[in-house]
Amino acid sequence: MLNTAFATTEYADSGVEMTPIQVSEHVWYVQGMSGAATQNEGFISNAGFVITSEGVVVYDALGSPSLAQQLVGEIRKITQQPIVKLIIGHYHADHIYGAQVFKELGAEIIAPSGSYQYIDSLIAQERLEERRISLFPWVDDETYIVKPDRILKKSERFMLGNVGFLINVVGAAHSDGDMSLYVENDRVLFSGDIIFEGRVPYLGDADTKFWLKTLEQMEMQSLQGLVPGHGAAAKDPAKTVQLTRRYLAFIREKMAAAVDELEPFDEAYQQINWSAFENLPAFNEANRKNAYQVYLSLEAEALED
Repeated sequence: MLNTAFATTEYADSGVEMTPIQVSEHVWYVQGMSGAATQNEGFISNAGFVITSEGVVVYDALGSPSLAQQLVGEIRKITQQPIVKLIIGHYHADHIYGAQVFKELGAEIIAPSGSYQYIDSLIAQERLEERRISLFPWVDDETYIVKPDRILKKSERFMLGNVGFLINVVGAAHSDGDMSLYVENDRVLFSGDIIFEGRVPYLGDADTKFWLKTLEQMEMQSLQGLVPGHGAAAKDPAKTVQLTRRYLAFIREKMAAAVDELEPFDEAYQQINWSAFENLPAFNEANRKNAYQVYLSLEAEALED
């Protein structure tokens, strides 16, 4: 394990602004800008870090090695403690391409069960090839998908520098495998992409049934801070969890009624009153795709019953 201050590999310099925001005594994060996956040099997702007296724990690795290198530089402005762990909340492109920087630093890379369903998939390779074009030179032929040092199948606690951490393995919620990181001393949660602040989430191929159960459990926690995978840290953590939960519950309820009535998706979608969510950011871009994905998944669930 190297635990050097900086990676020795040279990566293309990033031109984006990246300013760490302090959430609590130990917790910081950098906020990606809103936009499509290939905008802002790929800086569309968040990453966080927790500084202790014995080292730094990082949550998520950003969308390119260049961005991760810049993040390390920002961490070094605050502390010279070694970066000892990288917790990858889930394997999606905008959160993982910077992982090779942390691997070079000697950090232990931990990911949830289910990650290899993405790592070994054709879509992961195709996405990387596309990003080598659309995000060049920040993602290039030297960029690769880092395999984790350790896969967690169940939740795990650890201590570092008198700070307690809980890695909560959520399961297949937003992706094939998701996990959050709870900083116990500060009561701050890194939620990854299972919770979004004030916007419609992108569901992708999520297991919305399991996701909804997870959100219901999170509503019972007394959080002082919540850092989502995208967007600003929650000003009111309980309200943020509630909004995402209400959205998922609503979309599942309406699509379930359509499936039960054997109603075609287009007809069902047009008849639904979306006014409770239609003014939220990303509604126009994501909602119809989300509804269709849920419709198809509920059809599949009905066949399993």
